[in-house]
Amino acid sequence: MTNETMLQGLPAQVNERCRVLVLGSMPGMASLQAARYYAHPRNRFWPLMGALCGFDPQREYAARLACLQQAGVGLWDVIGRCRRRGSLDAAIVRGSEVANPLPELVQGLPRLRAIACNGAAAAQAFERHVHPALPPGHGLTLLALPSTSPANAAWSFERLLGEWTRLSPWLPVAEHSVP
Repeated sequence: MTNETMLQGLPAQVNERCRVLVLGSMPGMASLQAARYYAHPRNRFWPLMGALCGFDPQREYAARLACLQQAGVGLWDVIGRCRRRGSLDAAIVRGSEVANPLPELVQGLPRLRAIACNGAAAAQAFERHVHPALPPGHGLTLLALPSTSPANAAWSFERLLGEWTRLSPWLPVAEHSVP
């Protein structure tokens, strides 16, 4: 018996407008406890998406989700359940992962054009659990982007923003400049 807890992820945040699906690996403890994506105060996801999509990242959580969905961005995670002690992706017990039903979700999103993995762990889990189940010739652009996690402290906000602008072809033009 191990000390790791079986964790259940958060529900998908998508609608029929979804052109870009951003996938994390598995929410960290702060996010799971708050039942909100990217809830850790030092995670740079919301400031990045605010800069890219033109909304105030300090808005209430429901308003931020609505802004993302209006911009055609959906959120979910590759892993729906797993064993892990703490928040780090490295602490996920290999073999305990149960992937979310992403191939089914993708089939139900006719406007989807790109899938962006937030960090190396998400990209690796996607390649292991999801990519082989996607139909051949799916036509989606797959992007592995650097993690917005505070554990990725080597990447400055500006450097992250430079990489995350790879989502720009599928996003509306932001109405204000980078904070």
